[in-house]
Amino acid sequence: MMVNQDHSSPKPSKPHFLKHKAAHYSETKNLDFSTWVSENSVKLTVISLLTLSVAALFYFRTSSVPSSLLCFQNSHQSQIKKPELPKLDLDSVKPILDKSSPFSSFRSEQWIVVSVSNYPSSSLQSLVRLKGWQVLAIGNSRTPKDWSLKGAIFFSLEQQASLGFRVVDFLPYDSYVRKSVGYLFAIQHGAKRIFDADDRGEVIGGDLGKHFDLELDGATAKKQRILQYSLEIENKTVVNPYIHFGQRSVWPRGLPLESVGFVNHEEFYTEVSGGRQYIQHGISNGLPDVDSVFYSTRKTGSEAFDIIFDEHAPKVALPQGLMVPINSFNTLFHYNAFWSLMLPVSVSTMASDVLRGYWAQRLLWEIGSFVVMYPPTLHRDDNIEAYPFSDEKDLHVNVGRLIRFLVSWKSEKQRLFEKILELSHSMALEGFWSENDVKLTAAWLQDLAAVGYQQPRLMAVQLDLQKAAVKHGDKKEFVPRKLPSVHLGAEESGTVNYEIGNLIRWRKNFGNVVLIMFVTGPVQQTALEWRLLYGRIFKTVVILSTQADADLAVERGQLDQAYKYLPRIFERFNSTEGFLFLQDNTILNYWNLLQADKSKLWIANKVPTSRNMINGKDSSWFVKQADMVKKVVSTMPVHLQVNYKENGPTDQSIALCGSEVFYVPQRFIQDFIDLVDLVGDLDIHHKIAVPMFFMSMDLPQNFDTLLNKMVYKTGEPSTNLLKLYSAQVPAVHPLVVSSESDFIKLIRLMAAGDPLLMELV
Repeated sequence: MMVNQDHSSPKPSKPHFLKHKAAHYSETKNLDFSTWVSENSVKLTVISLLTLSVAALFYFRTSSVPSSLLCFQNSHQSQIKKPELPKLDLDSVKPILDKSSPFSSFRSEQWIVVSVSNYPSSSLQSLVRLKGWQVLAIGNSRTPKDWSLKGAIFFSLEQQASLGFRVVDFLPYDSYVRKSVGYLFAIQHGAKRIFDADDRGEVIGGDLGKHFDLELDGATAKKQRILQYSLEIENKTVVNPYIHFGQRSVWPRGLPLESVGFVNHEEFYTEVSGGRQYIQHGISNGLPDVDSVFYSTRKTGSEAFDIIFDEHAPKVALPQGLMVPINSFNTLFHYNAFWSLMLPVSVSTMASDVLRGYWAQRLLWEIGSFVVMYPPTLHRDDNIEAYPFSDEKDLHVNVGRLIRFLVSWKSEKQRLFEKILELSHSMALEGFWSENDVKLTAAWLQDLAAVGYQQPRLMAVQLDLQKAAVKHGDKKEFVPRKLPSVHLGAEESGTVNYEIGNLIRWRKNFGNVVLIMFVTGPVQQTALEWRLLYGRIFKTVVILSTQADADLAVERGQLDQAYKYLPRIFERFNSTEGFLFLQDNTILNYWNLLQADKSKLWIANKVPTSRNMINGKDSSWFVKQADMVKKVVSTMPVHLQVNYKENGPTDQSIALCGSEVFYVPQRFIQDFIDLVDLVGDLDIHHKIAVPMFFMSMDLPQNFDTLLNKMVYKTGEPSTNLLKLYSAQVPAVHPLVVSSESDFIKLIRLMAAGDPLLMELV
C-alpha cells in the first residue's frame, strides 16, 4: 500500500470485553400438570392477554406502515443522540512530570517527530544527523521490538503508555497518529519548534534552517515582507500551492477534486509582514503529497514519479478566508501553534493529517496567525506501490464541504482552548469526525496544560472584511514558472521524438547532480566543449585545471591532491543529490548510468584494490604514503575508523585506485569533508586518499557496482585510444581529448548512445 505516512486504517485503541454474570437457579418443584395450572391460573391469564396485545400491535404496524418508513424512523432515532460538549476545567489539571523515561532531564528546543513501523530508513538516519535537532521516533504495534537508532529517542507502545498522557486512551495501536504522544513529550521537554516528518523524506541540503523561518521573534523576522495570495476571486476558499511552485497539472492530497481544474496562476498577490507564520509547510520533490486519483491516473506502467518544483519561487502566505492542504511529513510548527498538532482518530489515516490542517488553519486566524508555503524542502522517493483510494473517502466526499463550513464558522468563546474544543464539537455535529475526536480534543488540551504549555492570546478576527478591495499600489506580481508537466497517462511519441525523450530522462535523472571535471589537457581548447557535452545532462559542470581561467570559469587545482578542492565545491552546491568527479582522460556514457543508485557511493575500480609494498624505486614513496594513511586512520571518528579497519588493507599493504571517476551522494558529503580535514597538510596522493575515504565512509559491499563494468586499460598507445571506445559501457579509460578535432571524433562515436550529440558537430 502506497502511503504518505504510516497510513493504515485506525482501529479502536482498547478492545471491549463482555462481562458475564453467573446465573443462579433454584431447585425445580416436582408438580403434575393440573396442579401447576391451578396454582398459576392468574399468571397464565395475564401472559395470554399480553401476547394477544403484542400480536395485534405488530399486525397493525406492519399492515399500515411501510417497512421503509419504519427503517427510516429507526435510523432517525439512532441519530437523535448528539455528541456532548465536554467540560474543560484547566485550572484543576495537575502537572504531568516525566519521572519514568530515561530522558527525564533532557531538554531541546528543536524536535523532529516521526512515526516508525519498520527498521530505520536511510532518510531517518539522515534526519538524525541534522545539527541542532532531536529526533523522536514513535512506535506502534507493527514496529520491530528491537528497533533502535543512535541519536534518536524511541518510545514503544509500552513506553508511551507509561508517560501518563490522557490521549493514549484514544489512539489506535497500529497508526501513525500515535505521534500525538511524541508531540506532548517534546513540549514537555522544552520544544520551541517541532518538525512534523516521516521516515521517507531527505531534507534537501541537510539543513532545515535554510528552508524554513526558525526565528520569528526578532525585528528582522517581523520586518520581512511575505508574498500573499489575494482574495479577489469570488467564493474562492482553497488554493493549489503547486501552481505557485511551477507544477500546474499536479495537485496535493486534500485539495477538493472540484478545484483540480483551476490551473491558472494568480492574477496578482499582496504582501504580509512576517513573524506570525506559526505553521510553515514545505513542498516535496520526487513524490510530492498527491492523492490516489492523481497517482493512479497520471503515470504509465511502473515508472516512478520524480516531480521537481521551482526552488527559486518565493514563499507565499495564506490570508484569512483562504486555505491550503497541509500534511504531517513536511510541516514546521512553532510554539504558538503546538495546540494544532493533534491528529484526529475517527477518520481514515489518509485523511487525518489533512483534516487536522484545515481545522488548525481556521483556528490560526483567531490568534492573528497564518500558514506559509515554502519552496522544496524535502525529496521523497516513489516506491511505486498502489495507492489506497478507499482510505481517502473522507477526503473526496467531505473536504470541500468542510472548507466551506470552516470559513463560515464563528465562535464567541473568550479563550483559545475553549474555541478549539467548540470547533471540534461543531465538526462532530456536522459529521466531519466523531464524538471520539471531541473527547480526544478535551484530553489533548488537558495534556497540553499538564505539560506546561501556555495557550496564545486571541486577536480580533474580521472575516467579513476579507473581500475588501486591494489598492493598485498593494498588488504584487509573480508569474510562476511552468515546469514540464508529468505523466499524462499516455504515450508522447506523437509529439516528442525518441531522442528528445531520452534527453529528458537523462536530465531528469542527473539534473540535480554536479559534475566536477579535472582537465589536464589544454583547457582553453576543451573547456567549452566539455560543458557542451555534459552540461546538457548535469546540474552544472565545474572545471578544475592546473591553471585558472576566469573567462572560461576554470578554477585552479592540482590533480595529485584533487580531493582537497572538492569540499569548497560541495559547500557551493549544498542542495544537490550528489557530486560526480571525472578526469578528462575518462569518457562518461551517461545513458548507461540510469540504473546506478544515486544514494550509494560509486568508484571506477573495485575497492579495495590492495597493493603490497614492493621493493624498487617507488617503494619508499609507498611507505611514506602508508605511514600518512595510518596517521589519518588513527584520528578518524569511530564510525569511519571501524569501516576502514574492517575492510581496509593490512598494515603491510595500501589501497591504490585510479579514482578517475567516482560519485559521492549528498548523505556522505559531510563524511568526505571531515576526512579531508583530517588529512590536512599531509601529501597523500589522490589515488590513495580517495579509496581510503570510500572504505571509511561505507562498506565496499554497499557500493554501487555499475562502474565496475567500465573499460579500463593501461599502457595503450595513444594512436589506438579511440579504438577503445564503446557506447555499451558506463565509462571508458583512457581516452584523451586534446583538440577540437579530437572532440569531434569523440562526439561522433558517442552519438551511438546519444544521437542528439550530432547537433553539436
